[in-house]
Amino acid sequence: MHIFKSHFWYNKRQRNGIFFLLLIIVMLQISFFFVDFSSEETNVVSQNEIVAFQHEMDSLKRVELENRIPKIYPFNPNFITDFKGHQLGMSLDEIDKLLAFRAKGNYINSTKQFQETTGVNDSLLAAMSPYFKFPEWTTSKKIIDKSSSKITVEKPILKKDINSASAEDLKMINGIGKKLAKRIIDYRTKLKGFSINDQVFEVWALDKEIAGKVLQYFEVTNPPAIQKININTATFKEVLAIVYLDYELTKKIFNYKNQVAEIQSIEELKKIDGFPLEKFNRITLYLDAK
Repeated sequence: MHIFKSHFWYNKRQRNGIFFLLLIIVMLQISFFFVDFSSEETNVVSQNEIVAFQHEMDSLKRVELENRIPKIYPFNPNFITDFKGHQLGMSLDEIDKLLAFRAKGNYINSTKQFQETTGVNDSLLAAMSPYFKFPEWTTSKKIIDKSSSKITVEKPILKKDINSASAEDLKMINGIGKKLAKRIIDYRTKLKGFSINDQVFEVWALDKEIAGKVLQYFEVTNPPAIQKININTATFKEVLAIVYLDYELTKKIFNYKNQVAEIQSIEELKKIDGFPLEKFNRITLYLDAK
Protein backbone atom coordinates (compact mmCIF):
# COMPACT_ATOMS: atom_id res chain seq x y z
CA MET A 1 0.00 0.00 0.00
CA HIS A 2 2.86 2.36 0.77
CA ILE A 3 4.34 1.59 -2.64
CA PHE A 4 1.19 2.85 -4.49
CA LYS A 5 0.87 5.82 -2.19
CA SER A 6 4.38 6.98 -3.00
CA HIS A 7 3.49 7.17 -6.70
CA PHE A 8 0.34 9.27 -6.19
CA TRP A 9 1.63 11.59 -3.47
CA TYR A 10 2.56 15.12 -4.67
CA ASN A 11 3.80 18.14 -2.82
CA LYS A 12 2.29 21.59 -3.22
CA ARG A 13 4.72 22.72 -5.93
CA GLN A 14 4.01 19.65 -8.03
CA ARG A 15 0.25 20.07 -7.67
CA ASN A 16 0.51 23.69 -8.83
CA GLY A 17 2.49 22.59 -11.87
CA ILE A 18 -0.10 19.99 -12.83
CA PHE A 19 -2.88 22.57 -12.38
CA PHE A 20 -1.22 25.10 -14.70
CA LEU A 21 -0.53 22.40 -17.31
CA LEU A 22 -4.19 21.39 -17.33
CA LEU A 23 -5.21 25.07 -17.50
CA ILE A 24 -2.99 25.64 -20.57
CA ILE A 25 -4.42 22.54 -22.29
CA VAL A 26 -8.01 23.71 -21.68
CA MET A 27 -7.25 27.23 -22.97
CA LEU A 28 -5.67 25.85 -26.13
CA GLN A 29 -8.66 23.61 -26.78
CA ILE A 30 -11.02 26.56 -26.33
CA SER A 31 -8.98 28.76 -28.68
CA PHE A 32 -8.97 26.09 -31.40
CA PHE A 33 -12.72 25.70 -31.03
CA PHE A 34 -13.67 29.41 -31.21
CA VAL A 35 -10.91 30.95 -33.33
CA ASP A 36 -10.95 30.46 -37.13
CA PHE A 37 -7.40 29.95 -38.33
CA SER A 38 -8.30 29.40 -41.97
CA SER A 39 -6.97 31.95 -44.41
CA GLU A 40 -9.50 34.17 -46.11
CA GLU A 41 -6.99 34.94 -48.84
CA THR A 42 -7.95 33.26 -52.12
CA ASN A 43 -5.71 32.88 -55.12
CA VAL A 44 -7.50 33.93 -58.26
CA VAL A 45 -5.82 32.69 -61.46
CA SER A 46 -7.07 34.23 -64.67
CA GLN A 47 -7.66 32.27 -67.86
CA ASN A 48 -4.89 34.24 -69.59
CA GLU A 49 -2.37 33.15 -66.95
CA ILE A 50 -3.41 29.52 -67.39
CA VAL A 51 -3.01 29.77 -71.18
CA ALA A 52 0.38 31.47 -70.81
CA PHE A 53 1.55 28.77 -68.41
CA GLN A 54 0.36 26.03 -70.79
CA HIS A 55 2.25 27.67 -73.71
CA GLU A 56 5.40 27.80 -71.61
CA MET A 57 5.05 24.10 -70.74
CA ASP A 58 4.51 23.21 -74.42
CA SER A 59 7.59 25.16 -75.48
CA LEU A 60 9.70 23.39 -72.85
CA LYS A 61 8.42 20.02 -74.10
CA ARG A 62 9.34 20.95 -77.69
CA VAL A 63 12.84 21.93 -76.63
CA GLU A 64 13.21 18.64 -74.75
CA LEU A 65 12.05 16.64 -77.79
CA GLU A 66 14.47 18.53 -80.07
CA ASN A 67 17.33 17.80 -77.68
CA ARG A 68 16.52 14.08 -77.82
CA ILE A 69 16.85 13.98 -81.61
CA PRO A 70 20.45 12.97 -82.42
CA LYS A 71 22.33 15.69 -84.28
CA ILE A 72 23.89 14.82 -87.61
CA TYR A 73 27.25 16.32 -88.49
CA PRO A 74 28.89 16.33 -91.95
CA PHE A 75 30.48 12.95 -92.71
CA ASN A 76 32.15 11.04 -95.51
CA PRO A 77 29.62 8.42 -96.74
CA ASN A 78 32.49 6.08 -97.58
CA PHE A 79 33.00 5.46 -93.86
CA ILE A 80 29.41 4.84 -92.74
CA THR A 81 29.47 2.13 -90.08
CA ASP A 82 26.71 -0.36 -89.34
CA PHE A 83 25.65 1.73 -86.36
CA LYS A 84 25.79 5.02 -88.29
CA GLY A 85 23.79 3.55 -91.18
CA HIS A 86 21.19 2.24 -88.77
CA GLN A 87 20.90 5.72 -87.21
CA LEU A 88 20.45 7.32 -90.63
CA GLY A 89 17.61 4.94 -91.50
CA MET A 90 19.41 2.64 -93.92
CA SER A 91 18.34 -0.99 -94.11
CA LEU A 92 20.77 -3.85 -93.41
CA ASP A 93 20.77 -4.74 -97.11
CA GLU A 94 21.72 -1.18 -98.09
CA ILE A 95 24.50 -1.09 -95.48
CA ASP A 96 25.81 -4.47 -96.66
CA LYS A 97 25.96 -3.23 -100.26
CA LEU A 98 28.00 -0.21 -99.18
CA LEU A 99 30.39 -2.31 -97.08
CA ALA A 100 30.83 -4.83 -99.89
CA PHE A 101 31.61 -1.99 -102.31
CA ARG A 102 34.19 -0.53 -99.92
CA ALA A 103 35.69 -3.95 -99.16
CA LYS A 104 36.79 -4.12 -102.79
CA GLY A 105 38.82 -0.94 -102.30
CA ASN A 106 36.32 1.26 -104.17
CA TYR A 107 35.29 4.76 -103.12
CA ILE A 108 32.06 6.65 -103.55
CA ASN A 109 32.74 10.10 -104.97
CA SER A 110 29.25 11.54 -105.50
CA THR A 111 25.70 11.48 -104.18
CA LYS A 112 24.50 9.79 -107.36
CA GLN A 113 27.09 7.04 -107.02
CA PHE A 114 26.04 6.52 -103.39
CA GLN A 115 22.44 5.88 -104.44
CA GLU A 116 23.48 3.60 -107.30
CA THR A 117 25.68 1.56 -104.97
CA THR A 118 23.36 1.25 -101.97
CA GLY A 119 19.95 1.51 -103.61
CA VAL A 120 18.55 3.97 -101.04
CA ASN A 121 15.28 5.63 -102.03
CA ASP A 122 15.02 9.28 -103.09
CA SER A 123 13.46 10.50 -99.82
CA LEU A 124 16.19 8.98 -97.65
CA LEU A 125 18.88 10.26 -100.00
CA ALA A 126 17.39 13.76 -99.83
CA ALA A 127 17.58 13.64 -96.02
CA MET A 128 21.14 12.29 -95.92
CA SER A 129 22.92 13.97 -98.85
CA PRO A 130 23.10 17.51 -97.33
CA TYR A 131 25.47 16.03 -94.71
CA PHE A 132 27.75 14.25 -97.19
CA LYS A 133 31.30 15.52 -97.06
CA PHE A 134 33.51 14.16 -99.82
CA PRO A 135 37.30 14.71 -99.93
CA GLU A 136 38.42 17.85 -101.73
CA TRP A 137 40.01 15.95 -104.58
CA THR A 138 36.59 14.52 -105.55
CA THR A 139 34.94 17.94 -105.72
CA SER A 140 37.88 19.87 -107.14
CA LYS A 141 39.78 17.94 -109.78
CA LYS A 142 42.02 20.78 -110.82
CA ILE A 143 44.27 23.27 -109.01
CA ILE A 144 45.09 26.66 -110.51
CA ASP A 145 48.58 27.99 -109.84
CA LYS A 146 48.05 31.77 -109.99
CA SER A 147 51.77 32.56 -110.05
CA SER A 148 52.39 30.54 -113.20
CA SER A 149 48.84 30.58 -114.59
CA LYS A 150 49.07 26.80 -115.02
CA ILE A 151 46.39 24.26 -114.32
CA THR A 152 47.60 21.07 -112.70
CA VAL A 153 45.58 17.93 -112.06
CA GLU A 154 45.44 16.91 -108.40
CA LYS A 155 46.80 13.43 -107.84
CA PRO A 156 45.04 11.06 -105.42
CA ILE A 157 46.97 9.80 -102.42
CA LEU A 158 48.49 6.36 -102.92
CA LYS A 159 47.20 4.44 -99.91
CA LYS A 160 49.11 1.72 -98.06
CA ASP A 161 47.76 -1.46 -96.48
CA ILE A 162 46.77 -0.66 -92.89
CA ASN A 163 47.36 -4.28 -91.84
CA SER A 164 51.06 -3.98 -92.63
CA ALA A 165 51.52 -0.45 -91.28
CA SER A 166 54.07 -0.04 -88.50
CA ALA A 167 53.88 2.33 -85.56
CA GLU A 168 56.38 4.59 -87.32
CA ASP A 169 54.16 4.68 -90.41
CA LEU A 170 51.16 5.71 -88.34
CA LYS A 171 53.09 8.40 -86.46
CA MET A 172 53.67 10.16 -89.77
CA ILE A 173 50.02 11.24 -89.60
CA ASN A 174 49.45 14.57 -87.88
CA GLY A 175 47.74 13.96 -84.53
CA ILE A 176 49.05 10.44 -83.94
CA GLY A 177 51.84 9.96 -81.43
CA LYS A 178 53.47 6.93 -79.87
CA LYS A 179 50.48 5.99 -77.66
CA LEU A 180 47.82 6.27 -80.37
CA ALA A 181 49.95 4.37 -82.85
CA LYS A 182 50.41 1.54 -80.32
CA ARG A 183 46.68 1.56 -79.55
CA ILE A 184 45.79 1.16 -83.24
CA ILE A 185 48.22 -1.74 -83.66
CA ASP A 186 47.05 -3.40 -80.42
CA TYR A 187 43.44 -3.23 -81.59
CA ARG A 188 44.45 -4.58 -85.00
CA THR A 189 46.07 -7.54 -83.23
CA LYS A 190 42.97 -8.07 -81.12
CA LEU A 191 40.82 -8.14 -84.26
CA LYS A 192 43.33 -10.50 -85.95
CA GLY A 193 43.69 -7.79 -88.55
CA PHE A 194 41.39 -5.08 -89.92
CA SER A 195 38.78 -6.63 -92.21
CA ILE A 196 37.04 -3.38 -93.16
CA ASN A 197 38.19 0.22 -93.01
CA ASP A 198 35.48 1.32 -90.58
CA GLN A 199 37.04 -0.74 -87.80
CA VAL A 200 39.62 2.03 -87.41
CA PHE A 201 36.86 4.17 -85.89
CA GLU A 202 36.45 1.56 -83.12
CA VAL A 203 39.92 2.15 -81.68
CA TRP A 204 39.48 3.38 -78.12
CA ALA A 205 40.00 7.16 -77.60
CA LEU A 206 40.85 7.70 -81.28
CA ASP A 207 39.13 10.88 -82.39
CA LYS A 208 36.91 10.46 -85.48
CA GLU A 209 38.74 13.23 -87.27
CA ILE A 210 42.11 11.53 -86.67
CA ALA A 211 40.63 8.16 -87.71
CA GLY A 212 39.50 9.82 -90.94
CA LYS A 213 43.05 11.04 -91.51
CA VAL A 214 44.35 7.49 -91.03
CA LEU A 215 42.01 6.29 -93.77
CA GLN A 216 43.27 9.01 -96.09
CA TYR A 217 46.67 7.29 -96.12
CA PHE A 218 45.83 3.68 -95.24
CA GLU A 219 43.13 1.18 -96.14
CA VAL A 220 42.41 -2.53 -95.96
CA THR A 221 44.18 -3.81 -99.05
CA ASN A 222 44.77 -7.37 -97.82
CA PRO A 223 41.98 -8.46 -95.43
CA PRO A 224 43.07 -11.09 -92.90
CA ALA A 225 42.09 -14.73 -93.42
CA ILE A 226 40.21 -15.20 -90.15
CA GLN A 227 39.42 -18.78 -89.17
CA LYS A 228 35.75 -18.61 -88.21
CA ILE A 229 34.50 -20.41 -85.11
CA ASN A 230 31.63 -22.88 -85.45
CA ILE A 231 29.03 -21.65 -82.99
CA ASN A 232 27.65 -25.17 -82.54
CA THR A 233 30.97 -26.67 -81.42
CA ALA A 234 32.71 -23.66 -79.85
CA THR A 235 33.12 -23.31 -76.11
CA PHE A 236 31.71 -20.40 -74.15
CA LYS A 237 35.23 -19.06 -73.57
CA GLU A 238 36.10 -19.16 -77.28
CA VAL A 239 33.01 -17.17 -78.25
CA LEU A 240 33.47 -14.71 -75.39
CA ALA A 241 36.97 -13.95 -76.72
CA ILE A 242 35.46 -12.31 -79.84
CA VAL A 243 35.94 -8.55 -79.64
CA TYR A 244 32.32 -7.64 -80.32
CA LEU A 245 30.77 -9.98 -77.75
CA ASP A 246 30.43 -9.38 -74.02
CA TYR A 247 29.44 -11.86 -71.32
CA GLU A 248 25.71 -11.14 -71.44
CA LEU A 249 25.43 -11.43 -75.23
CA THR A 250 27.51 -14.62 -75.26
CA LYS A 251 25.21 -16.07 -72.60
CA LYS A 252 22.15 -15.21 -74.71
CA ILE A 253 23.69 -16.92 -77.76
CA PHE A 254 24.39 -20.12 -75.82
CA ASN A 255 20.93 -20.08 -74.22
CA TYR A 256 19.41 -19.82 -77.70
CA LYS A 257 21.64 -22.64 -78.97
CA ASN A 258 20.50 -24.85 -76.10
CA GLN A 259 16.85 -24.14 -76.94
CA VAL A 260 17.13 -25.00 -80.65
CA ALA A 261 19.69 -27.80 -80.15
CA GLU A 262 21.65 -26.64 -83.20
CA ILE A 263 21.93 -23.31 -85.01
CA GLN A 264 21.36 -24.03 -88.71
CA SER A 265 22.31 -20.60 -90.04
CA ILE A 266 24.27 -17.75 -88.55
CA GLU A 267 21.36 -15.49 -89.55
CA GLU A 268 19.43 -17.05 -86.65
CA LEU A 269 21.42 -14.88 -84.25
CA LYS A 270 19.23 -11.96 -85.33
CA LYS A 271 16.27 -13.68 -83.69
CA ILE A 272 17.86 -13.44 -80.25
CA ASP A 273 16.17 -10.85 -78.07
CA GLY A 274 18.44 -7.84 -77.64
CA PHE A 275 20.95 -8.92 -80.30
CA PRO A 276 22.75 -5.81 -81.67
CA LEU A 277 21.86 -5.91 -85.38
CA GLU A 278 24.34 -3.12 -86.11
CA LYS A 279 27.16 -5.45 -85.02
CA PHE A 280 25.97 -8.50 -86.95
CA ASN A 281 28.37 -8.04 -89.88
CA ARG A 282 31.26 -7.58 -87.47
CA ILE A 283 30.40 -10.64 -85.39
CA THR A 284 30.01 -12.89 -88.43
CA LEU A 285 33.61 -12.16 -89.36
CA TYR A 286 34.47 -14.56 -86.54
CA LEU A 287 31.42 -16.82 -86.19
CA ASP A 288 29.77 -19.34 -88.46
CA ALA A 289 27.22 -22.14 -88.12
CA LYS A 290 28.98 -24.66 -90.38
